[in-house]
Amino acid sequence: MIKKVDHIGVAVRSISEVLPFYEETLGLELQGIEHVEEQKVKVAFLKIGDTKIELLEPTSEDSAVAKFIEKRGEGIHHLALGVDDIKKRIEDLRINGVKMIDETPRNGAGGAAIAFLHPKSANGVLVELCEKREGTVL
Repeated sequence: MIKKVDHIGVAVRSISEVLPFYEETLGLELQGIEHVEEQKVKVAFLKIGDTKIELLEPTSEDSAVAKFIEKRGEGIHHLALGVDDIKKRIEDLRINGVKMIDETPRNGAGGAAIAFLHPKSANGVLVELCEKREGTVL
């Protein structure tokens, strides 16, 4: 079951360049910055109510986020939905004909388990499933 919108991912060329806008102009609280080596990104999470904005900066030219920025420019990258049991949710979606990018969960920021639905199955939107594990930081 989907619990909430966990975060909205925003692809940026440089976190340090855009962070002042989110913190100073919008007044959002920075919760933390970390490198997610598996995804080849540096991420910054900003709290906005019960959800977050995740700034995604590529750390490699061959990362998915770098390719996204090259093709589409900076902007909204994905919508992340919080779930309780990501493995069951993936299986339910697959049974219902949803094409998955990730058929098994992988590690995301803060220690969360994540999996992406293919945008072709979600009307052009990249949707991420996100299960917070015990000890998840962000």
